[in-house]
Amino acid sequence: MTVTEPSSLIPPPELDKQRTGSVPAKVLAREAIVAIQEKKAHDVVTMDMRATSGLADYFVLCSATSDLQVKAITESVQTRLKHECNELPWHIEGAEHRQWVLLDYVDLVVHIFTPERRAFYDLERLWSDAPTEIVGDHPVAILDP
Repeated sequence: MTVTEPSSLIPPPELDKQRTGSVPAKVLAREAIVAIQEKKAHDVVTMDMRATSGLADYFVLCSATSDLQVKAITESVQTRLKHECNELPWHIEGAEHRQWVLLDYVDLVVHIFTPERRAFYDLERLWSDAPTEIVGDHPVAILDP
């Protein structure tokens, strides 16, 4: 029988949750919103998670009318944050199913839903104690400098 050393149970450094860029989380969120709006997403919401959760500083949520639009929004956010902020997602979930895609940028998490998945998981209710702002055609106050 082999005994596992405790140090071998610690994840290797390359699995540490780290960002690839140094742009502030507010700027990342603003750029993500621009990319989301370019692809005509619906019901865009920003949540300030700093006092609520250790998961991220901000959540940006949006809805897409089809799985193809989910894919287009996902690609738009990734492309814009890579080119404008030199930022790559630390983790991506759901891209293959295109019902709920989660783009984890460590300090920012972007959630792209179909309406059915968004209603089912209801993150706005789950994190209802977080300051939330509906994004329209105006600047988002939560993300003001």
